[in-house]
Amino acid sequence: MNYDTDQGAAIYSPLVLKLYDWWVLGISNRYAWQCSTRAVLLPFFRRHLGDRHLDVGVGTGFYPARASLPQSARLTLLDLNPVSLHAAQRRVMRRSTQVVRHDVMNPLPGRVGKNMDSISLFYLLHCLPGTMTDKGKVFGHLKAHLAPDGVLYGATILGDEAGHNAFGRKLMAIYNRKGIFGNQHDTREGLALALKHHFAKVDIRVEGKVALFEAREPVA
Repeated sequence: MNYDTDQGAAIYSPLVLKLYDWWVLGISNRYAWQCSTRAVLLPFFRRHLGDRHLDVGVGTGFYPARASLPQSARLTLLDLNPVSLHAAQRRVMRRSTQVVRHDVMNPLPGRVGKNMDSISLFYLLHCLPGTMTDKGKVFGHLKAHLAPDGVLYGATILGDEAGHNAFGRKLMAIYNRKGIFGNQHDTREGLALALKHHFAKVDIRVEGKVALFEAREPVA
C-alpha cells in the first residue's frame, strides 16, 4: 500500500519552524511526552554520532547544530520538506553539508552515499502514516547506506498504549486527526519487531512516552 507522507511533512512551514524548538523541544517534550530534550534526547544524539552522519527528518536542525560536530565530520541532511532542509542547513553552518530532498519511504538516491557511520531519525517515525510494519520499510532503505559497523538510532513518540497524560492525549488526538502524526497504534513491541527484521542487534528504552532506539549489524 502506498501512503501519502506529504501531510506530515507539510506542517513545517517557516512560521511553524520558528516556533518548533520552543513548542516541540521545550513545552511538548517536557509536559506532554515527558522526555527532556537537553537531558535525554540531545545526549543520546551526541553519543551515537559518527564522522559520516545522515540525519533523516531534520526539523530545524537542532540536533546536528548542537552536537559539536568535528570539522572532519561529513553531514548529510535528508527530508521531504524543502523549508526544513533550508532551515537546518543554515543552522548547522557547515559549507560541506550535503542536502537531499527525498521521501524516506522510498529507496534513497545514490548521491546520499554508502558506509555511513551513523544515521539518525529523531521524531520522524511518529509522523509517518501506516502501521509500524509499514514504517519499517524506512529501516530497509536506510540500512543500505549504513557501514557494517555503523549505528541507526533515533527517537519516536509512542501511541495510545503508552498511557499519555491529559496534555499528551489532547495533542495526540489533534495531531493524528490532522495527519501530522500517524502513531496512534505505535508500540514499543511493534518498533522492536520492525527493527529486528533489518538488524541483528536492537536496543530500545522508553523515557516518558518516547522510545529511544539503536540498531546495529544490518541483515540481508
